[in-house]
Amino acid sequence: MVEKVITLENISLIDFLGIENQNIKQLAAAFPSSKIISRGNEIKIQGQTPEITKIHEILASLIDHYHKFGKITHNSVNRYLSTDPFTEEEVIATSSDVIVYGSKGGIIKAKTPNQQKLVDTVEKHDLTFALGPAGTGKTYISVAMAVRALKNKEVRKIIISRPVVEAGESLGFLPGDMKEKVDPYLRPIYDALEDMIPVEKLKYYQDNKIIEIAPLAYMRGRTLNNAFVLLDEAQNTTPAQMKMFLTRMGPNAKVMVNGDRSQIDLPRGQRSGLFEAMNILRDVKGIGFVEMKAEDVVRHRLVKDIVNAYSVMEEQKRAAREAAEATADGEPVKVNGYRRKQNTEKAES
Repeated sequence: MVEKVITLENISLIDFLGIENQNIKQLAAAFPSSKIISRGNEIKIQGQTPEITKIHEILASLIDHYHKFGKITHNSVNRYLSTDPFTEEEVIATSSDVIVYGSKGGIIKAKTPNQQKLVDTVEKHDLTFALGPAGTGKTYISVAMAVRALKNKEVRKIIISRPVVEAGESLGFLPGDMKEKVDPYLRPIYDALEDMIPVEKLKYYQDNKIIEIAPLAYMRGRTLNNAFVLLDEAQNTTPAQMKMFLTRMGPNAKVMVNGDRSQIDLPRGQRSGLFEAMNILRDVKGIGFVEMKAEDVVRHRLVKDIVNAYSVMEEQKRAAREAAEATADGEPVKVNGYRRKQNTEKAES
């Protein structure tokens, strides 16, 4: 009798083995003359060489399947036990519009034309700027593109950053070490990553610096090469910070910069580095620009209406400012639909 041992690394045992090891029991039932024993993160196979080789091949395929889809199901085991590879799952897996598969096997793909435009732009450019209101999927699509690049071995690591700026409120002193202080600001990034990478594997990636999530200040002095780099909430960067970040690009780097015109949390009077950079770099070849709209909102249906309502208010404010500036300059302005010349001459005493 021959014995082989397979060690399951960076794998959620419940998602791979199934509840009460149902997936392994299903595999063992297909090979009654062999023994398949699961203990901890090890699977032992005992039997004759030809059958052990076949079981080992199936388990290797299931491990690859888990790393791609995030889980093993009854149908997954049946697929690799079957001689017919053309299952519905296989057809889905080859779909060209899938960005990546989630940690629980869900399909993550663009849901609107502008989201698809963002995907296409990132594929064609080494540096991409993405603007859009809340809920348009900028962060989620960006993280999905980064995870895909890592899984496809197009890059060696993912680096995700955002400026640590309080959103209109002062939180005061925060307890804990540096990581505990800044993690609340980076929570949206963690949420997206946890949707796409199993928890054990995500922890392994972070422990080994394959995925780094850090405040923007930590980027100074670094050269970011062989990496997919994402700067989120970039509207809250200063011009100096933005220049510092953009000049970190190294060889084989893919960089995304995301921002929202309507959510600038910088101190009053401070210019946003994002919009200055976009104006400066608008005509530079090799840089992509994508602007998302309210119709790209994929959250609750009310979010789209909220975004539109705020946009109308901002447009009214802008028009009022322009009218006030024109009045101050003595230019004709509209008052109740009629044009009037503002008299700026001083009254004679």
